[in-house]
Amino acid sequence: MTLNPLSGKGFPLRAPTWPGTVPRPPAPSRTGVDFDTDWARSPAARLARAAFVDLAVRPAVHAIASPTVDGRERLAALDAPVIFAANHHSHIDTGLLLSLLPERFRRKTAVAAAADYFFDRRAKGTLHALAFGAVPMERTRVNRRSAEMAGELLADGWNLVIFPEGGRSPDGWAQDFRGGAAYLAVRSGRPVVPVYIDGTRHVWPKGRRLPRPHKVTVTFGTPISPDPGEDARRLAVRLERAVAALADERATDWWTARRRAAAGATPAITGPEASPWRRAWALPPG
Repeated sequence: MTLNPLSGKGFPLRAPTWPGTVPRPPAPSRTGVDFDTDWARSPAARLARAAFVDLAVRPAVHAIASPTVDGRERLAALDAPVIFAANHHSHIDTGLLLSLLPERFRRKTAVAAAADYFFDRRAKGTLHALAFGAVPMERTRVNRRSAEMAGELLADGWNLVIFPEGGRSPDGWAQDFRGGAAYLAVRSGRPVVPVYIDGTRHVWPKGRRLPRPHKVTVTFGTPISPDPGEDARRLAVRLERAVAALADERATDWWTARRRAAAGATPAITGPEASPWRRAWALPPG
């Protein structure tokens, strides 16, 4: 008969018992905003992610979306770390943007991802943290834990990709920008690069199960830095206008878009306030 060497032994050889009259505290959360992603920024994880993006994501994106990149020269004089803030139409946006960033940014970039969607289960969170460098962010409000983690990443030299809408577009038009990217820029003093992604609503919109080929254009805008005394709300408005100006540049030309922006006449990327069918009818073609 095999004897258990701990038989009859108590603490510290065994875990301590819990008094039956004392209520147990809830187990610490390991998902959502509490999901640990430090390991995903280790040298081994970064090497695996670089290989995945270069050997799998980039070829897949180019095969499906045939992306064209405009405005990359606007990043030439920019020093890391920076915040890239883009409109969001599709699940393909993350891989697309990561694969098109200049290498000096791409190798040390984290992606702010919705904590309640991408990190609701441990296996799911592990996959996105490893494959895309995703970090959990609260999307309905500015969460202290999320903000502190993002601030620490920027302080440690990591760039951030953020989709200020908080989720994919439900109808092809952009949603109002939330203040997360602007808050981090004000708090860290780092610049924000507005990015307009055009065409991914045709590739893989919300509600479609599989992607389909369609040409995509990604336009990088002039970096925006917080003005002295500027708060996050005002910077968020300025950032949304900058992305809208890039959309106007894509729809018209650089000179027309600059003139309309200077006159405060840039068309809103959120579309008209109208019924769903009228909003769908007003979407730009392509």
